[in-house]
Amino acid sequence: MRNSFLFITSLLLILSLVACSNDEEESSDSNEEENERTLEHASGEVTIPENPDHILAPYLEDSLLALGEKPAAQWSIGEDVIDYLQPQLEDVPTIEWDLPLEETLNQDPDLIIFSSPSSIQNGSYEDYESIAPTYVYEDEVSMDWRKQLTQMGEILNKQDEAQDVLADFDDKVEETKATIDESIGDESVAFLWTMGEEFYIFESTRYGAEVLYNEVGLTQPEFVEELEQEEQWNPISMEKLGELDADHVFVIAEENEPGLEILDESSVWQSIPAVENDQVYTMNDPSHWTIDGVLAHEMTLDAVKDALAE
Repeated sequence: MRNSFLFITSLLLILSLVACSNDEEESSDSNEEENERTLEHASGEVTIPENPDHILAPYLEDSLLALGEKPAAQWSIGEDVIDYLQPQLEDVPTIEWDLPLEETLNQDPDLIIFSSPSSIQNGSYEDYESIAPTYVYEDEVSMDWRKQLTQMGEILNKQDEAQDVLADFDDKVEETKATIDESIGDESVAFLWTMGEEFYIFESTRYGAEVLYNEVGLTQPEFVEELEQEEQWNPISMEKLGELDADHVFVIAEENEPGLEILDESSVWQSIPAVENDQVYTMNDPSHWTIDGVLAHEMTLDAVKDALAE
């Protein structure tokens, strides 16, 4: 009788432990499912893991870093990387811009993010999805840096952080506006990028110029306002540059860029108002001028504010 009692007691204890273990597993599975989020994106739906920490997001590193996340590997074309982000990314390995499948697999990511459907070059969406959950931005979201950052906050479950970053940026815009209003008022400003021997004018929808003209409120010279559609972001001739009526000009170029020497030796360039009045400012880090991103635009605002306040 005593042995039977012990057997029954032991059996009940074992069943109780099994039940508790099952409950804990179900609770753990339930919590994991609750923390995962299923998002719609350009290629359908994807379930994002909780707290991904090995992320590949080529050419979206600005938004990642703004939210306190480092990528597992950074965008590159050969040895070229996003220069202005290197203080934060100098210890991060590179991966080719088009995410070759073998390189991607070797990085062992737990989340892959593409900037657009067209950026998937080396395989199908399903190829990448078989490696890790893969999110693909809609073009219209990716191309708007504010929307891009907000969506990155959604992807990483950092919505509040994204809103805080944008609020801080808006504060910087107001500070920049106050400084520039005091230093140059409504004098006109133009932005000229030279690469090689070619020249490009930033119109009011181009990169940081959009923030500077439309948010900070810098005055556009008539030359910029009247650029024809076919002239926007196409190389502009030196003869045409002779019509640039800006009071201030920012020349954006790497040191020793051939275009700088061309400008120095051009009598046409020397005759425009900004040059005659010694109000030309050379910016030798083009990388944050020719990309959209909150960190890039912060650097551009600081560069313009410092130059015009001197």
